[in-house]
Amino acid sequence: MKYKVERNTRFDYTGQNYGELFPNLHKYPATMLPQIGIDVLKEFSIPNGILLDPYCGSGSSFASGLGYGLTQMVGYDINPLAVLISKVRFTNISVKNILKTMQSFRNTIFEFLKDHEYPKKLPTPMITNIDFWFSSEVATNLALLKHCIEQIDNEPIRNFYKLPFSETVRECSYTRNDEFKLYRMKPDECLRFNPDVIGMYFKKLENNLSLYQQFYSKKLKGVSVKVTAIPFPARGQNHKFDVVLTSPPYGDSRTTVAYGQFSTLSNEWLGINKARSLDNQLMGGVRANEDTVNGLMSDYIEQVRTIDPKRSLDVSAFYRDLGASIGSVATSVKKGGKSIYIVGNRTVKGVQLPTDQFIAEKFEENDFRHLITFERAISNKVMPLKNSPSNIAGKTSKTMLSEYIVVCEKMN
Repeated sequence: MKYKVERNTRFDYTGQNYGELFPNLHKYPATMLPQIGIDVLKEFSIPNGILLDPYCGSGSSFASGLGYGLTQMVGYDINPLAVLISKVRFTNISVKNILKTMQSFRNTIFEFLKDHEYPKKLPTPMITNIDFWFSSEVATNLALLKHCIEQIDNEPIRNFYKLPFSETVRECSYTRNDEFKLYRMKPDECLRFNPDVIGMYFKKLENNLSLYQQFYSKKLKGVSVKVTAIPFPARGQNHKFDVVLTSPPYGDSRTTVAYGQFSTLSNEWLGINKARSLDNQLMGGVRANEDTVNGLMSDYIEQVRTIDPKRSLDVSAFYRDLGASIGSVATSVKKGGKSIYIVGNRTVKGVQLPTDQFIAEKFEENDFRHLITFERAISNKVMPLKNSPSNIAGKTSKTMLSEYIVVCEKMN
């Protein structure tokens, strides 16, 4: 069955960018444009109920909900860094208390710096291959910042101070910061790299405070956003949510967007155990033993299998996990509630995979009715016009140029 797709230029947002409505306080891969969610919520006149994002990332759907006027939102994400970003952006924190903390925080930092023996008084950071990713001076200054942040008693304010720390970790490392994956700078670039860790941190902290005060603080009064660092729970949420608004991963993290690699250094410095195994915990992280996906996607996976059997198992694993997740999400939605999934149809081994159709099919298998799928041009993301998915020299194909807004309604 082919589910209806309608090209809708209204959702192209040519020339618009993410930061126009709710600037992010921390870089994060593949963020959804909040304008999409706001306008789709308006299109279907979503009531002022509870919004769910089962893969919330840095909180784009919450920005949409906030812009639309929703006051209750719930999110889940398996990535602790994503949860931290979302919590900080959408927790109502007293700006006055953030400023008050800043003065004492500065004093604590500079008291340490006056003591030439201070590095010996800091806990040893447990970072994998720390000397490979950080100079000794950078690591010492990061350890100082981390130690002083952990002394902040108030958890929301402590989280606020962790966010610029996370960005400072990445930007002061030997990582090539124009990549989401972990790639080290060339040796000669490392020799010339001498960042001002403390100065960079305070600049980011002050910038975040300015953005938070200007774009978030007043809008968060009376708003409840609860974010949890686990995968979306299994079936049985008792029809709690009025709308699901989300943009799930387009494929497994290893071969699409490298959420795990992007977050690794930050998560380790923030004290997250097994931060380097995150990609294995995300959708498709555990390869399937056989191609077990049924329905319309099975023919496409078979096409991939004839070219590369191992890659077909990766693809099967992703759709296995996405389908199971949709089954859990479906049970949590009230009768008449809407699910809105914003996805891209990736190409594997030259085979374009209709993820939008798969999502519609899975929701219909779980007591939903497909209403419409809008196709939008991706005009506001920086991406190459062509890539080489087969890794064969000279062989290229077009990258993803469209996204799909899949809208379904709960029947019972």
